[in-house]
Amino acid sequence: MIQNGFKVRHLRKRQYLLQEGDVCKYMAFVVKGAGKMYAMKDNSQETIIRLAIESWWLGDYESYNLKTPSLYYIEMTEDSDVLLVTYDSMHELTMSVPAMDLMVREIDRKGTIATQKRIHSSISLDAEERYDQIAKTYPEFIRRFPQSMIASYLGISPETLSRIRKKTMYK
Repeated sequence: MIQNGFKVRHLRKRQYLLQEGDVCKYMAFVVKGAGKMYAMKDNSQETIIRLAIESWWLGDYESYNLKTPSLYYIEMTEDSDVLLVTYDSMHELTMSVPAMDLMVREIDRKGTIATQKRIHSSISLDAEERYDQIAKTYPEFIRRFPQSMIASYLGISPETLSRIRKKTMYK
């Protein structure tokens, strides 16, 4: 039943899972690879909202749940294998398989906590503290995503991130 609820897909690096204005029809569970969710500012500058690697979910929760047009793009940053699930399939699975319902609740709980921490970090910590926090909490991000993406995710310029990293290396 669970296997039938998901579609297995291979997505290439730079392939979109979602584009701004489209409704998010699938949540993607990343089996292998990595991706990013971002908004475009003035059609020229990316603002990264979320990064995802193996065992993470990637999708626009608002668009997926409310079936509204998305404000975001979701693009794979590496060749990736994902499991896609529609809202209806996920609903059916959580109603029929108690373990799926518990898993979704746990993922939502962890996601809510991570979002709360990210908001706190964005409004309460300086750039160096935000970088230290991501380096400690998600060291894989530092290894897997380019410096420009990490800077966007942290809400700082690539030049500022470069100075922080250089300073960190000499501590």
